[in-house]
Amino acid sequence: MTPNAPDASGTPHVSGSSDGPGAPLRVALVGYGLAGSVFHAPLISATGGLVLDTVVTSNEERRADARAAYPDVRFAASPGELWERADELDLVVIATPNKTHVPLATAALKAGLPVVVDKPVAGTAAEARELAALAEERGLLLSVFQNRRWDNDFRTLAALVEGGELGEVQRFESRFERWRPQPKGGWRESGDPEEIGGLLYDLGSHVVDQALALFGPAVSVYAESDVRRPGAAADDDTFIAITHANGVRSHLYVSATTAQLGPRFRVLGSKAGYVKYGLDPQEAALREGLRPAAGEPWGEEGEELWGRLGSGESPLTGGGAPVRTLPGDYPAYYAAVASAVRGTGGNPVTALQAAAALDVLEAARRSAREGVTVTLSAAPAGEESTTS
Repeated sequence: MTPNAPDASGTPHVSGSSDGPGAPLRVALVGYGLAGSVFHAPLISATGGLVLDTVVTSNEERRADARAAYPDVRFAASPGELWERADELDLVVIATPNKTHVPLATAALKAGLPVVVDKPVAGTAAEARELAALAEERGLLLSVFQNRRWDNDFRTLAALVEGGELGEVQRFESRFERWRPQPKGGWRESGDPEEIGGLLYDLGSHVVDQALALFGPAVSVYAESDVRRPGAAADDDTFIAITHANGVRSHLYVSATTAQLGPRFRVLGSKAGYVKYGLDPQEAALREGLRPAAGEPWGEEGEELWGRLGSGESPLTGGGAPVRTLPGDYPAYYAAVASAVRGTGGNPVTALQAAAALDVLEAARRSAREGVTVTLSAAPAGEESTTS
């Protein structure tokens, strides 16, 4: 599967609320914090065939911000108001704190609405599979927002792997590192297990999902997880080692305490290696208020940031050949969701794929706690892999 193409799974559903076959699908966004305001609302609004109909928040400041950005949007103070008028909507997007994902997704599905849930979809793989079963039972789409599959560097790496440029990949190193020596507080850095905070489940959800999407199922996991910063309560420096069923080894780093950042990717194969520094520019652009628009450049970076492909030399000294970085394409996720809801395309990220990533995250948490390597069993019968 290429990161731009939806897989073949997922059950289509088209609500009767739209005014006709060509009318845009009406989307309710639950939550207008960082995820809702920076990622989901702009991408929904930029997607043809979708319209941001309702924002659920009781926070007056956030309502004012949403109204300024989207003058025609309606508001609801609680998710329960959505379930009461489910026939007016076509899709619900859940961009709330992690601990609320499962109950809100469950309520939306029981109300008969297709759902997109921000990552992580749940705190455990078992909960993710229960949600997937409920969606299948109701004949509804349940998709997980794993936008980093549409990062510029990941799209480029996936093309290199698919094209055989690296030969047989042997080791995949992925770093999502930051330098934030002072904790910001809030639920993402809470030590309360019910909050599902910490970097393992935050940035770890991204790097694990990418590793599984590229190289398939994990058979063993080893991890080291630490709380480094004074006053921090949740893990802020974590390493995960995955052995995949095909023999590839993934070494994944997520950290808020990295004073000197390493390469985003270093991938070593039997023919060549690929090294890429720097983060995809789309998040920074969205935070600055920029928006993707049809026909306009989006997700592109300068040639000085391109990765290098080669062997035997350091990219820092000019070794290897520069490889043009493909543009990042977060809008492709919601375009695929719109097609899936209409029944004309597949689910871009399924809950079962998210469950496979949660298997790894749970194993990593146990490995770090007990100092052991955790062996994973085969995927349940009938459960698809993240690769094809």
